[in-house]
Amino acid sequence: MAIASVNPATGETVKSFEALSPAEIELRLERAATAAASYRRTTFAERATLLRRAAAILREERDATAELMTLEMGKTITSARAEVEKCAKGCDFYAEHGAGFLADEPVEPAGVGAVEAYGRYQPLGPVLAVMPWNFPLWQAMRFAAPALMAGNVGLLKHASNVPQTALYLEDLFRRAGFPEGVFQTLLITSGQVERVLRDPRVKAATLTGSGPAGQSVAAIAGDAIKKTVLELGGSDPFLVLASADLERAAKVATVARCQNNGQSCIAAKRFIVVEEVADAFESHFTAAMAALTVGDPRDPATDIGPLATEQGREDVEELVADALAKGARLRCGGQRLPGPGWYYPATVLSGITPAMRVWSEEVFGPVALVIRAADLDEAIRVANDTPFGLGSNVWTSSSTEAARCVDEIEAGAVFVNGMTTSYPELPFGGVKESGYGRELSAHGIREFCNLKTVWVGAGLEE
Repeated sequence: MAIASVNPATGETVKSFEALSPAEIELRLERAATAAASYRRTTFAERATLLRRAAAILREERDATAELMTLEMGKTITSARAEVEKCAKGCDFYAEHGAGFLADEPVEPAGVGAVEAYGRYQPLGPVLAVMPWNFPLWQAMRFAAPALMAGNVGLLKHASNVPQTALYLEDLFRRAGFPEGVFQTLLITSGQVERVLRDPRVKAATLTGSGPAGQSVAAIAGDAIKKTVLELGGSDPFLVLASADLERAAKVATVARCQNNGQSCIAAKRFIVVEEVADAFESHFTAAMAALTVGDPRDPATDIGPLATEQGREDVEELVADALAKGARLRCGGQRLPGPGWYYPATVLSGITPAMRVWSEEVFGPVALVIRAADLDEAIRVANDTPFGLGSNVWTSSSTEAARCVDEIEAGAVFVNGMTTSYPELPFGGVKESGYGRELSAHGIREFCNLKTVWVGAGLEE
């Protein structure tokens, strides 16, 4: 894929970029290694000050930055502004809590025959981040904020269709006062990633993206014995049980499916409804989905903008066509909008069966799959009948049912009577083919640290 900003609302190429040459990559790797050697010696207080400056700049430039994201990948301007605010919050969160998360962890010294014993978190060095286009600022920031607060340096290989957002991030950290080389954007192709990842100056990698991309990065990093964190998408279940508030569940389900134009790893995708309330929920849900406004992402009244790429829309169309050919029922949507841009409407399919590709594949667009289950047992079984395990939603008024779902659903997160989302305060990540490792919270900042054991015996003098 060419490195270029292509406006998905029009299909127009706005700006193209050349990939870095081998010599330019070498320059940036050496700069990262040099920066890592000195930046690791900065204090938590110094790093926190820099992160707070970055947060302040983000808030000052919210509207312009949001417009850039909308231009490059088509998210609605309302969601783009919220994304900028979320990034600022993430910077402030780690500025406030990073030092505490990485404080020495003392052990009772007598138990290990020492005068003093503790665990100490120390940065690894340059970390390569391979990031996707769907949340072009937040996905990168949820790596960058904790990594920089921990004393690591970042090398960002962003998606090829959001190069201007990627360059903005490098410029943001530079203007916030971070030393040269602490955070760099690498405008490189996917074919150049292996050369960077295998370089001994790069100590670890994190990737958010597709399963094949994750397999490739994990294999290369494994061969080089380097730590990785992977978030590889999902097909999140949204369970609606008999005691649920159906109108509220349907309203939230609409947002949960169509957030970010339906292009979110943690968007609810499979709506598993017990038979007793299936007709009522499906009626509420279909009406709400059909009422969404598809249009210009720059208009605050728009609910769904275009899909980010032409190929992305074609992929969605293929999955919908496969389901319909195998007996699915179309409740609303289902056909691309005429005219320029890669628009696709909110779509509801019912009668989903395992014979359809959508049963096991992730639909990355505003397409909801309604699956009926006889009871709670079957709903949990269907929820787990997927190679993915990222997020999940459960709607019920029964604490017993909620407890069973929390315990038995195979996922990195379970949200009860609410929509799955990410918060700096909570760990984020998946199981099964949704990846491994965690971002955000205390767990996220510790992923790219060496937890060093320190044992001190007698004999030291002041």
